[in-house]
Amino acid sequence: MKNISAEQEYRKQIKQEGLTVGIFTTTWCPDCKRLDMFIDEITQEHQDKQWFTIDRDEFPEISEEQTVMGIPSLLVFKNGEKIAHLHSANAKTPEAVNEFLNNL
Repeated sequence: MKNISAEQEYRKQIKQEGLTVGIFTTTWCPDCKRLDMFIDEITQEHQDKQWFTIDRDEFPEISEEQTVMGIPSLLVFKNGEKIAHLHSANAKTPEAVNEFLNNL
């Protein structure tokens, strides 16, 4: 999974033709640590998508632009447009994340 370190990297990543899933996270978030425990298995099951992580605290403007209020949040992009958003309250179990991705 790609870790975004610059805004232009983020902009390029979300403009992909296929589905791109961005995980908005931070280093201090307990729910993000919980997501880390199972996200690798999910990315293996969904290899048809591009994946990246972005630290909400390092890129507050992007987080605000994408209405990321809670973390972790999973956002799905296609051709530069956000097409789905799994908010933090619903991203706590592998089942919930898989259901979200399977319904795209």
